[in-house]
Amino acid sequence: MSDYELLPFPRGREVVVDAGYLGTGRHIIYALAEVDVTLARELLRKHAASQGTPLSFTAFIVTSLSKAVESYPEVQAYRDWRGRLVIFHDVDVVTMIEPESGGVAIPHVVRGANRKTVSEITGEIRHIKASPEQSQQGGGLVALAPRVPRFARMLFFWALKKNPPWFKQISGTVLVTSVGMFARGSFWGITFLPTHTLGLTVGGISQKPGVQEGEINIREYLSLTLAFDHDVVDGAPAARFGRTLMELIESASVLLEGG
Repeated sequence: MSDYELLPFPRGREVVVDAGYLGTGRHIIYALAEVDVTLARELLRKHAASQGTPLSFTAFIVTSLSKAVESYPEVQAYRDWRGRLVIFHDVDVVTMIEPESGGVAIPHVVRGANRKTVSEITGEIRHIKASPEQSQQGGGLVALAPRVPRFARMLFFWALKKNPPWFKQISGTVLVTSVGMFARGSFWGITFLPTHTLGLTVGGISQKPGVQEGEINIREYLSLTLAFDHDVVDGAPAARFGRTLMELIESASVLLEGG
């Protein structure tokens, strides 16, 4: 009797392996932050109690991120084949959605996230979770990957990066991934950034003392990791963008504006 089992290599993992190759050797700078999400979580709980349908915390983060990028579009710039910078104004956020527990997460692009509400993005995420075949990104690559040699896939990605409008159409402009679902308390994720100029990794939420209006209270803090392609984004604009993102999340402005 064998003490092991043989399983087919998941088709979607080929794309993940490709991403690892693409992320090797890039000049990425990271910023780790703790953001007070007490107000945001309180508003989300109130909305769920009053409306009966909860809003997605991921959608809240995606919406806040897109507003910050809209204020500093240079953080989602890309170089074309002639070395010019292409700076997009619309923010297309690719986020990872797990259709079933233990399955390979599906990348889905939320188009024009900066023009959508938390409620609209929540509905979109839930729709893709229920019907992953309708995702706007990744399905074709996942299906094709095992049937094409890796060198051909790498050539495709190289050509894709040289044409930013095409890249935006296929892969969006910024990346959001979450590891917080696997952890409790303070937990940062340092992930690779395969092709995007900006990536945000959402970590865990912890409770700890914090100062609010001169008083010490127990607050909820979210661990975030920002990753920038330093070949495109300098430290000063990256810092200004990061400060704006933290302010948007802590003020929960996208929820106070109507969700």
